[in-house]
Amino acid sequence: MYKIFLVEDDETIAKMVKNHLEKWDYEVRIAQKFDRIMAEFADYEPQLVLMDIGLPFYNGYHWCTQIRKVSNVPVVFLSSAADNMNIVMAVTMGADDFIAKPFDMQVLTVKIQAILRRSYDFAGNSSVLEHKGAMLNISEAELSYEGKSLELTKNELKILQTLFENKASIVTRDTLMTKLWESDTYVDENTLSVNVNRLRKKLASIGLSDFIITKKGIGYKLG
Repeated sequence: MYKIFLVEDDETIAKMVKNHLEKWDYEVRIAQKFDRIMAEFADYEPQLVLMDIGLPFYNGYHWCTQIRKVSNVPVVFLSSAADNMNIVMAVTMGADDFIAKPFDMQVLTVKIQAILRRSYDFAGNSSVLEHKGAMLNISEAELSYEGKSLELTKNELKILQTLFENKASIVTRDTLMTKLWESDTYVDENTLSVNVNRLRKKLASIGLSDFIITKKGIGYKLG
């Protein structure tokens, strides 16, 4: 079931959209604290965000920009301010689509289905993952950034692939050791640390310092 985060301060519209989408088997959470949108976004981890432009505290453009700093999740603007300037601004800020209010619920549903299908249903066919401009080519075991590239060992590829696939969350050391264990090579805490430290040095050599962040006592996360 796909999770949709609805950032809409008009309670009537929010409840109407939520009720309609839940009939299509989507899970929908309506934003509650409009000065803490990122905290709610991180807690919910949605697959799609529906965002109004005019909001209390900060507008939808602000929150779209903040989301884009940490995630490539699709963002769709819902707004009555549907002039060309706002549409261009929305796309420039990283939005995937713009739906003008008032909108037909069926049109909204079809657009959401298309975006989710494009973003996730075909994701398994892609051998390239991206994070903040760094491109991980899984089939070639290569990572590239700003015109520079690195050839990766099997262990380095497994570590990076796991981190890229879980870039919105912390990956525990146990999870990474399990991934490395799949190569039939014994992996302990020290082996993992050695591999991560060696990988960090390689990443730094192409301008990706602090790309892998240690969460003490837990694991690692992409910076």
